[in-house]
Amino acid sequence: GSLSGSSSHSLRYFYTAVSESSQGLPHFIAPGYVDDQVFVYYDSNTRMRQPRVSWMEEVGKEDPQYWDTVTQIVRGIEEVLRADLETLRTRYNQSEGLHTVQRTCGCELRGDGSKGGFGQHGYNGRTFLTFDKETLTWVAPDPQAHITQRKWDADSGFNQRSKAYMEEECIEWLKKYLSYGKETLLRREAPVVTVSSRTEDDDGMETHVCRVDGFYPKEIDASWRRDGEVWLQDTFRGSVAPNADGTYHYWLSIRIDPQERDRYRCHVEHDGLQEPVDKALKGENLQGGRGWALFQGGGLWERNLTPGMSRCEHP
Repeated sequence: GSLSGSSSHSLRYFYTAVSESSQGLPHFIAPGYVDDQVFVYYDSNTRMRQPRVSWMEEVGKEDPQYWDTVTQIVRGIEEVLRADLETLRTRYNQSEGLHTVQRTCGCELRGDGSKGGFGQHGYNGRTFLTFDKETLTWVAPDPQAHITQRKWDADSGFNQRSKAYMEEECIEWLKKYLSYGKETLLRREAPVVTVSSRTEDDDGMETHVCRVDGFYPKEIDASWRRDGEVWLQDTFRGSVAPNADGTYHYWLSIRIDPQERDRYRCHVEHDGLQEPVDKALKGENLQGGRGWALFQGGGLWERNLTPGMSRCEHP
């Protein structure tokens, strides 16, 4: 497949430093993601940047210095973040104890060819500073961040380099990694669509759940349709969530009058499908009434982290 297609791709690095850790857990972790796949990893126990996917072994063959170079960069970031912990604790006038500093940076190549970039810092789970690459300035939600904000805003050379990194270098690396990992990252896996139903108790209405499973890439268009028109009323949606094998799943439910059952379809469009799928509602299969737990699939863990930084890693 080409690197474009309709799907978007991203390269993101997350760095987290913790002031105290127990049970031998690392004080510092730094996973890197291409799309939603961890492709490199570093922590303060191993102190080495290491591949997490087989396709990254190509990089070392092509550039024998690669792993040493990125290891040195991440060690540098680890030192900076450890120092930041102390600085921020003092600035917020806090006691010793558990504090975290986070940083993320990266870039995105969207399906339409446009590019995005981001750099953010977090402290104790809140956003501390966010880079705005259009204005080349830092945005500070907390007053305690204003000192840093003024210092960084004044360094126009650094801010120019950050923007260039996000829009050029980071995108070049993303394309390189996508070409190494194309069998995985550019593959197409079609969703399996199933519709199940259950009776409602009191008012005689029925809930039907459309489950969409095992698809890749992540972009999917799924909707309930009534007489062929998208039907939003009484529709609930999960979030697109990862499976253990790297594919994704999704669900959407609808509450309807059973008299109108044959007017509804679950409609799914995806890059892995030759043509859209339309699943009709099952009539008699009322699955013992209680069978369906509707739960929200949680996003990847790092979505809950405050992202953090544009002084970012690249050889």
